[in-house]
Amino acid sequence: MAARLVRRCTCLLREAARLAPAVSPVGQLRLPQGTQKPLTSSATSPSSRLPGLLSEFVEKEQVFTPYTGRQEVEQLIEKATQPEELLELLGSGHCLQQNHAALALIQLSRLLSEKPKDKAALIQDARFWQLLHLVNSQITVVWHGTLVKLLRSLYTLGLPATSKDLRSVEQEVRWRMRRLKYKHLAFLAESSATYMQEQGSRELLAELLVHLERRWAEIEDRRMVVAMMMKTGHLSESLMNRLEDKCLELVEQFGPEELRKVLVTLAAQNRRSVPLLRAISYHLVQKPFPLTKSILLDVAYAYGKLGFHQTQVFQRLAADLLPHTPSMTSSEVARCTKSFAFLKWLNLPLFEAFVQHVLDRAQSITLPHLCNMLLAFARVNFRPEREDPFFSLVHEKLGSELVGLEPALQVDVVWALCVLQQVREAELQAVLRPEFHTQFLGGKSPKDQSTFQKLLHINATAQLEHPEYTGPLLPTSALVPSPSALEQKMTPLQKELQETLKGLLGSADKGSFMVATQYGWVLDAEVLLDTESQLLPLRDFVAPHLTPPSGSQPLPPGAKRLAFLRWEFPNFNSRSKDLLGRFMLARRHLLAAGFLLVDVPYYEWMELKSEWQKSAYLKDKMRKAVAEELAK
Repeated sequence: MAARLVRRCTCLLREAARLAPAVSPVGQLRLPQGTQKPLTSSATSPSSRLPGLLSEFVEKEQVFTPYTGRQEVEQLIEKATQPEELLELLGSGHCLQQNHAALALIQLSRLLSEKPKDKAALIQDARFWQLLHLVNSQITVVWHGTLVKLLRSLYTLGLPATSKDLRSVEQEVRWRMRRLKYKHLAFLAESSATYMQEQGSRELLAELLVHLERRWAEIEDRRMVVAMMMKTGHLSESLMNRLEDKCLELVEQFGPEELRKVLVTLAAQNRRSVPLLRAISYHLVQKPFPLTKSILLDVAYAYGKLGFHQTQVFQRLAADLLPHTPSMTSSEVARCTKSFAFLKWLNLPLFEAFVQHVLDRAQSITLPHLCNMLLAFARVNFRPEREDPFFSLVHEKLGSELVGLEPALQVDVVWALCVLQQVREAELQAVLRPEFHTQFLGGKSPKDQSTFQKLLHINATAQLEHPEYTGPLLPTSALVPSPSALEQKMTPLQKELQETLKGLLGSADKGSFMVATQYGWVLDAEVLLDTESQLLPLRDFVAPHLTPPSGSQPLPPGAKRLAFLRWEFPNFNSRSKDLLGRFMLARRHLLAAGFLLVDVPYYEWMELKSEWQKSAYLKDKMRKAVAEELAK
């Protein structure tokens, strides 16, 4: 095979030397002086039998010849500042050869990049089409890099999808796809993917993505892999998987800007690539490079959007953001607060600094930003030290503007105030009035059902925590629990808790499981104890927390109703034993409704190994709940 390749190259060089005077100066193949004579004087060359075929082959191989010297035409093209200067080259006696016409079109697209009206006028110019036809006639000798830039330029100039010249350039790119360098393919994908989708060139785009995926191992530049993830990763799932692998390989070379871009790209595509996120987290913690305010905000956003928890990263973000707080805008503070709330990460110094920032800019902060911060505080159950001035500002800003918010946001804001125990009667009335809440009754979408669930919590707050509240309230028919409230998948902790309680109770009528109350909360179990701490049958006695109420007999004097509540890992703030605001609201409501609470947190239950230990644990919890009530 090597011998055949040598013979073929020898034939090519002989024929090239013979045809050298006929080849244009720009693309001519120059040979050393000592080798020209023996090659051209050979009359017995095998290539002499096929002059036409080899001539065509040489012309195509000019694509690979080195460009020798800069010409006057190129300089004129590069220095042109007006489209007219480029179009005049056609009739000014200049000989446009090989890449010149393509370079002129590329320069035209640069000059008109932000002038859509001039683009439309250019397409009507006959000289433009003459230039385009000239390129089409020389398309086989246009260099690789110029070719991909030419295609991008034709897209940006707005050529119609039916243009034969455009289709010719696209076809040439497809023919050369295997020979193009990876950087050319990447440039084409990054710059022209959107145009290909709009111009109906989906076949070319699909072929381009396949080549990018197959040749992904050729990527050696960290900037290239980051740019491809940002611009083309969303177009192909398999390509994005390859890019993540390459990113994981090169992540050690990344600087803070590359890390930021990768994280934001993953967040935008909602790709929770755990190995890559772990590697990025390691370098964010271990490397001492400084992180600017914008990078810190983007990293916090990405981790919050992806729900990826890494304590050391959060600690660095909070510590580095704290000095930047005075220089942050209200939008950045709201965004950062929301990101940390998604992560369930409560850093008290940072959150207190956010509150001070709001108070310092009380007159300029907008209601949407304030609402975002309020919802974030409610999620992590954060009560600021300066809560009086802060919530006074909240109520002042809400005022008459509450009813102008989007309905679901009105419910969210009032619910957040209920969680933080700062809601006022007027705010309760605004969302509990019939003409407002009826739009959420019977909603089938998850968003409508979530909003109505919050309305139940708001209604319970008005009933249980605001005795002076006179109405309105939700109608009784709306308090009936929906079937979906009890259709959640059973967790291992929930299953073990029910099995242990069933063995502890002995009789099925001594307890109830998965009890849906009219307050919008579901009890894991409910039991009734008399004054001797003996179990009573639940069905015989009145249960006002149910809708409709069950039972006919009033509770015996001194009887106590116990509610069992399990608390899973997601119910707590990150790295904390403090419940999230939603579940603190549940505890307050059930206590106000007359229940004694038996809390079963996951971190205590995990330490119990045998059934005996679990039964003893629940008995002890029940005794403590009763003893605490008697001690009051």
